[in-house]
Amino acid sequence: MSLVKYNNNSISAVTSAASIPNGAMTHIKTLTASSSSTLSFVNGSSDVVLDSTYPIYLFKFINTHSSNDGVFFQFNMSTDSGSNYNVTKTTTAFMTYHDEADSSTSLGYLTGVDLAQSTSFQTIITDQGTDNDQGSVGSLTIYNPSSTTFVKHFMSNCNVAHNGDYSAEIFTAGYGNTTSAVNAIQFKMSSGNIDAGTIKLYGIKDS
Repeated sequence: MSLVKYNNNSISAVTSAASIPNGAMTHIKTLTASSSSTLSFVNGSSDVVLDSTYPIYLFKFINTHSSNDGVFFQFNMSTDSGSNYNVTKTTTAFMTYHDEADSSTSLGYLTGVDLAQSTSFQTIITDQGTDNDQGSVGSLTIYNPSSTTFVKHFMSNCNVAHNGDYSAEIFTAGYGNTTSAVNAIQFKMSSGNIDAGTIKLYGIKDS
């Protein structure tokens, strides 16, 4: 196998970068909470893209913090550009945790978090605390939200510094049972505000 070497002349001869692949994941929008009741990503609003441009959309949660103790971080979907966040969902969830004192561990199904054909907001992080060392991080992936043929599958994986001083990891998955295009996603706490934190939206290409 021969080694190809490039010099300044060969690089300067390049007239098009079309053959150089772009990254598979493209940053679309960042929202930063500041005592925010909700954070919403609406297609076509404030440079948000949430349509057929990408088959997969990824949200990243960075150091979210709640104003109230023991609350849940939740999301819902909209098919009418954010006029209503009430897509019917069927979901499943489980959690594993370990406390700071190394005295309690668990792995189990979260019966109080799953939904069965419900339009309620879906919990993806439980028991947020208000201490400075009690925040959360994680991600939510939504597949083909613009489809007008299939339901809208999603998966979430998050970690929270629990208000009881546990490290808890929560896995949530399910589908929005609608064949209408989903064009907006909203995040909120079950009570109070999102005190601080950042949510980033990315689009992911087929290849």
